[in-house]
Amino acid sequence: MSDLTVSNTTLVLAFILVILALGIGYKEKLNFNKDIIVGVIRAIIQLSIVGYILKFVIKADDIWLTLACFAIIVINAGWNAGKRGKGIPKAIPISLFAIAVDTVLTVTILVLTGSIKFIPAQIVPFTGMVASNIMVAIGLCYRNMKQTFADRHQQVLEKLALGADIKLASSDILRESIKSGVQPTVDSIKTMGLVSLPGMMSGLIFAGVDPVKAIKYQIMICFMLLGSTSLGSIIACYLAYKQFYNEQKQLNDELFS
Repeated sequence: MSDLTVSNTTLVLAFILVILALGIGYKEKLNFNKDIIVGVIRAIIQLSIVGYILKFVIKADDIWLTLACFAIIVINAGWNAGKRGKGIPKAIPISLFAIAVDTVLTVTILVLTGSIKFIPAQIVPFTGMVASNIMVAIGLCYRNMKQTFADRHQQVLEKLALGADIKLASSDILRESIKSGVQPTVDSIKTMGLVSLPGMMSGLIFAGVDPVKAIKYQIMICFMLLGSTSLGSIIACYLAYKQFYNEQKQLNDELFS
């Protein structure tokens, strides 16, 4: 294991870059200084709290604490993804269901195949990695779905009038929404090794692991993230699009008012 450390001096010097960004933002009136300051403060507080909690959980190595951390991550991811679907009925429970099913399936496969062990030091980081990526993907799906339903409102009405069921009338919107959720992960995978060295691979190399073994782990992560974001987007979209219709299978005009 490498004995690399980050000193307080290093943190202060790194913060100078943030101050530089704030200075430029103020001078050019970019109106993002408040978001940067709030983001930095939240990151420091949240990461500090999580760091101490993880230290306790990892040291305790208790199955129930591990499961509790798993549940907290999934619930938070579902809640935040649901909030990004503001205006879509049942967005939060749909998001929670999609993330829970997908995360449980992904982590279970990794544990059963021996890729990771059921210990907090491995379960918690992997759960966070999977759930956060699905959360972002579902948020993008919701945004695209809401906008596209609004833009193609008349087209959907015409399809319904011609006898199409709600799935057929929404098929184009479903495909585009799912694609919008998966596309960032696909784009990221395309540039791995050429533009960026991903976090998992870099962390293992920093820890002294053979780069070839680190690459194998990163390839596994790529497959895992691509599969989980795809499945999560599909589940969320196929449950969410029905919320744009009422019980009579008509477009719910209240969502577009």
